[in-house]
Parts: sequence; structure tokens; C-alpha cells
Amino acid sequence: MSPAGLAAAPTIPETGPETPDIDLFDALTVVDDLPCRRAEEDLWFSDLPADLERAKALCGDCPVRRACLSGALERREYCGVWGGEILDRGAVIARKRPRGRPSKADLARDAEIAAARAAAGVA
Repeated sequence: MSPAGLAAAPTIPETGPETPDIDLFDALTVVDDLPCRRAEEDLWFSDLPADLERAKALCGDCPVRRACLSGALERREYCGVWGGEILDRGAVIARKRPRGRPSKADLARDAEIAAARAAAGVA
């Protein structure tokens, strides 16, 4: 088990051909164009699930998405949106649930997401 209590290290989702893989160091030249530099800073660490989903969406076309997530996992970031994924207590999660008891629809959607991620080989 890892120090974060995970059975295996989280994997980094593959980017498609539409998202070029750029080294994080190379991205320093275009740092002002990155989505995380243009949006509100609190968006990436919000407690509201809708804000986190918005942050994930902004990461979708980011050229340093893979490097960002990889760096966050190496640094063992505790929470936030990194590389288009939500980290909670050091683990990548599909989505953050709002406070309170989840609805049956939310539980069914979570099961579908988990099954799709497992079928795609993404942790």
C-alpha cells in the first residue's frame, strides 16, 4: 500500500491526439495562457462539486495536463484539481459529492462512471 492508503499508485489518464503532450518546463513560456492562470484561483480548490467540475472542464485542452497531474501525484498533493482530475486525500476520484446523503441517481451515475473507467483501464 502507498503512503496515501491506496492499493496501487494512481495512473495518469492518456491524452488524445487533440491534446499535445508538452513538458511542464516548456510550458513556462506560455504560463499566462494556461487555464489555471486565467480562472479564479479558488476554483481549483473549491468545496463545491460544480466548481470542481468546471475546473476539470477548463483543464480539458491544457497542453500541460499530463505533466500537471504527474507532478501533483509525485508531490502527493492532498486535494484540488490537477491535470483535469480531482484529488481528494491524495487519491484521484471521479467526482466530489455534495454534503449529505447521495441520491439514488447519483449512486447509479457513480457506478456507471466507475465501470467505464475500469473498462478503459483508468484508475
